[in-house]
Amino acid sequence: MQKEECFYLGKIVKKYSFKGELLIKLDTDDPEIYTQLESVFVEKNKNLIPFFIERSSLHKSTLLRVKFEDVDNDEDADSLLKCDLYLPLELLPKLEGNKFYYHEIIGYSVKDKRFGKVGTITGVNDTTSQALFKIDRDGKEILIPLIDDFIKEVDKEHKVIYLEVPEGLIEIYL
Repeated sequence: MQKEECFYLGKIVKKYSFKGELLIKLDTDDPEIYTQLESVFVEKNKNLIPFFIERSSLHKSTLLRVKFEDVDNDEDADSLLKCDLYLPLELLPKLEGNKFYYHEIIGYSVKDKRFGKVGTITGVNDTTSQALFKIDRDGKEILIPLIDDFIKEVDKEHKVIYLEVPEGLIEIYL
């Protein structure tokens, strides 16, 4: 399995017991849907390695407490600390309406109500306090805050996102 075929699930943040149990900080708003997993991919040395899950449960509602097969002691658990976890893209829950995953809108066209065709989405910068659409317009990068009120429609069939942004926001980049 290649990383491009997967989505980031979370990170192993600490050990839970001396019997190899681990706590995973999930990158989701809905952790309950990941309590019945059979396996995950753990990234070690830039490789994705499948790990099978013996049991799992939510811990303090936001962490997933996991016992992997063949991880039976502190030493085994220590080797997995701070590792990222991934799942195949096909396991992502389907989103309805104007909701989308960042990876699926790359390549979408962006049209603004006042401005018209803005450009093509090349990515989403979510490392800032406000996530930003990264849009290419003839070699120039335009950054637009990813705000629900700006997003009027997501046309998944035609791969177009229709926005209504404040007047002048797009023009400052041109």
